[in-house]
Amino acid sequence: MAYCDVMDTTVDSKRAPPVKVLSGQLRTAKEVRGTSGETTAGWLLRPGKDRSLSVSLVWMQGTVMEVQLELNSVLLMDETGTFTVRGINSIPKGKPCLCAGKYVMVMGVVHAVFPEPVIRAMKMADLSEQAALHRQMWKLEVEDLQHVLVARGGSLPSAGP
Repeated sequence: MAYCDVMDTTVDSKRAPPVKVLSGQLRTAKEVRGTSGETTAGWLLRPGKDRSLSVSLVWMQGTVMEVQLELNSVLLMDETGTFTVRGINSIPKGKPCLCAGKYVMVMGVVHAVFPEPVIRAMKMADLSEQAALHRQMWKLEVEDLQHVLVARGGSLPSAGP
């Protein structure tokens, strides 16, 4: 697995670890505002009937459809639709995961969900070497983690001390 590290990988110590999601789930997520109405405090997913899951930092996987260096973004597609990843110019040039057709994972902060999810990348990795296996397992991994998180009350414990 080749890693394409983004330069700024600092994460707020109060933020929970990334949650595995599909782009279709983000597309229907609802914005959660802070108590004083400040900018987004996160997004509320509905992974099933009568279940909800709060996310802000996500782990997504998909195939690179289009690289737009001038727009600092890449368009990815998973089995439920497309999503945009921003901040790619912070990834050192020449890394293999920024080529059309590659299957990659991205961890990042959700900036928008509609009409298309937009993620600010913190880390990317090329999963193309075993893309068929990763694609096959991805939806099951997403469902499994979300089931565990909902059973625990909606999120992973904070990554802080």
